Amino acid sequence: MKNKFIATIADALRQCGLADGMTLSFHHHLRNGDHVVNMTMDAVASLGIKNITVACSSLFPVHEHLVQYIKSGVITGIDTDYMSGPLARAVSEGLLPTPVMFRSHGGRPRAIGEGSLKIDIAVIAAPAVDALGNINGSEGPSACGSLGYAMPDAKHARHVVAVTDHLVRGGLGRVSIPHDQVDHVVVVDKIGDPAGIVSGSISLTRDPVALAIARSAQAVIRASGLLKDGFNYQTGAGGASLAASIFLQEDMRAMKLHGGFLLGGITKYMVEMLEEGLFDNIYDVQCFDLSSVQSIARNPRHVEISADTYANPASKSACVDYLDAALLGATEVDLNFNVNVTTDSNGNIIGGSGGHNDAAAGAKLTIIVAPLVRARLPIVVDKCTTLTTKGETVDVLVTERGIAVNPARKELADRLRDARLPVCDIAELHEAAVKMTGKPLAFEHGEKVVGMVEYRDGTIVDRIYATK
Repeated sequence: MKNKFIATIADALRQCGLADGMTLSFHHHLRNGDHVVNMTMDAVASLGIKNITVACSSLFPVHEHLVQYIKSGVITGIDTDYMSGPLARAVSEGLLPTPVMFRSHGGRPRAIGEGSLKIDIAVIAAPAVDALGNINGSEGPSACGSLGYAMPDAKHARHVVAVTDHLVRGGLGRVSIPHDQVDHVVVVDKIGDPAGIVSGSISLTRDPVALAIARSAQAVIRASGLLKDGFNYQTGAGGASLAASIFLQEDMRAMKLHGGFLLGGITKYMVEMLEEGLFDNIYDVQCFDLSSVQSIARNPRHVEISADTYANPASKSACVDYLDAALLGATEVDLNFNVNVTTDSNGNIIGGSGGHNDAAAGAKLTIIVAPLVRARLPIVVDKCTTLTTKGETVDVLVTERGIAVNPARKELADRLRDARLPVCDIAELHEAAVKMTGKPLAFEHGEKVVGMVEYRDGTIVDRIYATK
């Protein structure tokens, strides 16, 4: 009988035939509380292996640990959907010898499935594993909820190693990744800190500007004509987006509406809407807080989905294509409604698409919410520093100073004007922003390409250059 249980991560990697030049993949459901990426790369380094590509669905400040392995040549490539913190700064400064490939949350499973992102070994941070090697994310001391971003990796990788701190001697009642996709299991003391799942601002805002933006965004949804029974919705986890969800609840109660599904990074506010009966289901590819982790474990209407089901444009169907409205943020929006959420205005890497351009492409109504000015810089610019989401998929920009509608959506603009909303031209917003901040100086970048921005369909839409 084959024994899947291996004493150490290094031993498991040896069993998988780890060699120079391979690609190792990871998921990011533990977000800034993840320990497994760092532990695994320690093991890789201890084996004397070099030239590894780290394909992680997202990377956070906790992964600063990897900088030393870029310097030593253990890591020479990165493939990810999002990157922030010291590792992102090091990449922006040109430390990595090859450009990072930035994908979207839908583009990544597309690339894995078609073989353009080949994974030699998928290392899965597994909150619970049973005797057969089945995995779920909703049990154990490091429970993170959905494992949606790990599912394509487990399905297509040549080898799969589960790293867990919670071994269930019997069988799991709920299975996220089945045992027949798992080659080896390693038990460690701790795979991560679930408190790190809540990274960034995932709380309701009291900022009057953000609240004004949120009210206007919900007014746009109401005036669009899409808010009716069966309404499907995705929002982000920023303060204005969460506040807009509260205003959505108020409208749905007043109008006695019953929604279809909620989508995206799931928070307690979405859980509350589900439990109140305002929506039929949550389709969950990633939990953003511990309330949603608890919900997915107990509520059968809180449904775990894979990244393929969430947003893969090559899938037979994807949830983003059934969205009525998506509420998304922005670092920059340009005069053609293109959006940047990958770099700041000086070209420093601060994020990535995640599901941004997937949701924008799929939703009937894509609303970007952003203040006119942030950190003394205009949000509405002549041209985005980095292209993340194409303007042709963006319908509305909502700011505290007015609402700009994509010229291609004339009927929508008429609806908003009929509702007496403050519709204006995006050039007016740009002019107002520049009056407040002055015209920003154009930043100078280096010659080295440090990142390639891939759109969800596989085309390269931009390049990121090293900062000076």
